[in-house]
Amino acid sequence: MNINGRHYRTIWLKEDDKRVVQIINQLALPHRFEILDVRTAAGVQRAIKDMYVRGAGLIGAAAAFGMYLAALEAGDRSFEQDVLRAAEALKATRPTASNLAWAVNRMLARLTGCEAARLNAAEKRDAARRTAQAVADQDADYCKHIGMYGLDIIKAVAERKKARYGASAPPVHILTHCNAGWLAFVDYGSALSPVYAAFDAGINVHVWVDETRPRNQGANLTAWELCRHGAPHDLIPDNAGGHLMQRGLVDMVITGADRVTRRGDAVNKIGTYLKAVAAQENNVPFYVALPSSTFDFAMREGIEIPIEERDASEVRFVSGKTADGSIETVQICPDETPSRNWGFDVTPARYIRGFITERGVCDASEKGILSLYPEYAGALP
Repeated sequence: MNINGRHYRTIWLKEDDKRVVQIINQLALPHRFEILDVRTAAGVQRAIKDMYVRGAGLIGAAAAFGMYLAALEAGDRSFEQDVLRAAEALKATRPTASNLAWAVNRMLARLTGCEAARLNAAEKRDAARRTAQAVADQDADYCKHIGMYGLDIIKAVAERKKARYGASAPPVHILTHCNAGWLAFVDYGSALSPVYAAFDAGINVHVWVDETRPRNQGANLTAWELCRHGAPHDLIPDNAGGHLMQRGLVDMVITGADRVTRRGDAVNKIGTYLKAVAAQENNVPFYVALPSSTFDFAMREGIEIPIEERDASEVRFVSGKTADGSIETVQICPDETPSRNWGFDVTPARYIRGFITERGVCDASEKGILSLYPEYAGALP
């Protein structure tokens, strides 16, 4: 994405010091654009756990770079044990998203075992850097292709509207939840990648942006992204989506996902399930956009996926900019009121019209998924 005329990814190696990983501090957005240097594997663990970086694809890429930093820190004689410890620590930071474990396991496959045994410590560290960069590059490439396939869906809706209304056709209204854009991946995004592709192609699109309580990723991040790109959008309360669908003001819903089972159940930010139910009730197509690294082919049912429960303070407090421009955090409930904070929910496959992936669009079913990824059919438990 371009920010102030310069293209940025969300994570990269510092140009003049490849031992430093640079990230965009998402906790500072939308009010400040800030780049942080991360120099240790422990620093990456903290960045993931405390959500300086977040989003399925970016968590995976950050974990891969974290393994690279762990390789730099590992002792020559204790290399394998040291990177294995770092791998377990990284996997424990966010248990729900499958991209994290996928990226860590990919790094481990390169750094341990028979193939790695033929390399000396310096060669392993170089292999770690190249593999981490490959993870990031692949994430960006896959998201670009997701945009291309999603563009076809949006274009078809726009053409139907034009045929019905002529030159005065209203925009294609797309509702999204949380942030599954550029900031959630290395570049382009998943759910927003088709939106950007459609906007760039001259299609009249408009995005309804759920605020996404309690961390307000829609208000803070998705809205900020759309502003940077110039795409028309409106921020709405989380509970307004059903009303808009009922009034015919939503043409489709596109969300991302943090993990999708081989039968098509999708885990995403809490509140996604309610949008899917409302979409089904109002005959609004509900799509999930994701790269293949988000599929968990070893898991059958979404109910099996561990759901992260985060700090209750995220529910009880909100942060924002005051009239004088300062950033303040305030409490929104009585002192005595306890709270619970589940980060994700499960949308059953029956509510999902289709998956938009880097290989194309498929039905939300085991048969549909395997039609795009047949290589996993023989490996399923």
